[in-house]
Amino acid sequence: MTVRPATLRTTPLQAVIFDVDGTLAETELDGHRVAFNQAFKEFGLDWNWTPELYGELLAVTGGKERIRLYVETHDVRMLDRRDFDVWVARLHQRKSALYSERVLSGAIPLRPGVARLIQELRAVGIRTAIATTTTPSGLHSLIMAHFEADMSSLFEVIGAGDRVAKKKPAADIYHWVLQQLNLPPEACLAIEDSYAGLTAARAAGIPTVITVNAYTADQDFDGALSVVADLGEPDAAARHLGGLPLTRPCVDLAQLLAWHQEYSAASPEDKRIDSQAVGVSAT
Repeated sequence: MTVRPATLRTTPLQAVIFDVDGTLAETELDGHRVAFNQAFKEFGLDWNWTPELYGELLAVTGGKERIRLYVETHDVRMLDRRDFDVWVARLHQRKSALYSERVLSGAIPLRPGVARLIQELRAVGIRTAIATTTTPSGLHSLIMAHFEADMSSLFEVIGAGDRVAKKKPAADIYHWVLQQLNLPPEACLAIEDSYAGLTAARAAGIPTVITVNAYTADQDFDGALSVVADLGEPDAAARHLGGLPLTRPCVDLAQLLAWHQEYSAASPEDKRIDSQAVGVSAT
């Protein structure tokens, strides 16, 4: 990045916007996937989403969208159902309930550094928000299981579920969250885990930190502010993978402020924020 002269004013960090699945917790492999398979069994289906198959289905965001993708590629006969859309919604609703039960049981831990960072941000008055495709009930269960608090007490704005028509990698959910926060994108940071999430946040003009997971480690994160294996803890250092260097043992408030300041001071051409979102058909 090319940094502008120090005499030019930079935008202070005012809010951090978190993705949920794969970012706050490793919810996909042992959470959503298991709940999907349980729901399939209850609905009398012989479908089994293996870890490898589920990784392929993650190419699209949204649970109902993944069911449709599976039907189109593995069980097209189901498309003949006259009530197909209603049936998909019912199946997904049951899956969501099973997922919430699993999360509340304590089966899905938060990723390293997540609870610590949220508490650090709240302690100094930096606003926190959510931008995700997961259902509000799933998010609520995750927050209750680990913070014993209502999600609205931790996050000022919650963009979850079908709040917008187009899901990531479209920027719609980030535009909605920014509107609710009444903040410009340059006053925020996004924390994501996937290429789709990075694309959505960048298309909204928001600098983005990536924390990879097992399903996203090999994705292209060109344009991310920084890429780390996880947020880390003071006694379990984060591992830097790309982008701006990690100068502290873990991704803490001071590190976010340093990254955001460097981004804010960079020349516009070096920021290279995408101006157009990538569209995803509303279903």
